[in-house]
Amino acid sequence: MSTADTPSASAGRKRADVRRNEQKLLDAAAAVFVRLGIDAPVREIAAESGLGMGTIYRHFPTRADLVVAVFRHQVDALAAAVHAAPAADTPYEVLRQWVHQFADFLVTKHGLAEALHSDQAGFESLHNEFVERLLPVLDRLLKESASAGYTRSDVRAYDFMLAIGNLCIGVENFPDYQARRMIDLLLAGLARTAPASTGDEPKQHRR
Repeated sequence: MSTADTPSASAGRKRADVRRNEQKLLDAAAAVFVRLGIDAPVREIAAESGLGMGTIYRHFPTRADLVVAVFRHQVDALAAAVHAAPAADTPYEVLRQWVHQFADFLVTKHGLAEALHSDQAGFESLHNEFVERLLPVLDRLLKESASAGYTRSDVRAYDFMLAIGNLCIGVENFPDYQARRMIDLLLAGLARTAPASTGDEPKQHRR
């Protein structure tokens, strides 16, 4: 019997397949939740992932289980995104892309309380977890963009995070609301312009 056929190797492949399927489900569910909300039919997630509905229920028996898993998955992705940004991107563009991804995450967060129903303590714990993990990331991105001369340096990360959250609330009430467009307007308001007396042109940001 070859090493590749031993029970431990087979078990390892099975665990790897399970992990891949779970990641595929979480990516698909996150995309569907952003598009249709957390009440989206499971068949939509199955179609997005290319996996069967039975696989989804084996991984996540309840919708609350799935929503919480997607929430944590998105937080992990946001925490890691700053390290995965292309080296050619400017600090402003890295900030902009991260903020757009954060806005997608907030769509899931807005539905989290409903999914958890009466588990207020659980919701608050998850809320605190995301703030503790992501606030330092946003603070770093703002400081790097400001240091490079793209944006103002007097913006607190917590204030900016609250502003993004408030802009995303409209998604729940207005069908044609485009949160990313509103967020781009907010980012434009942070743009640093050269003093008029210098005659210098404002920095141009790649869109």
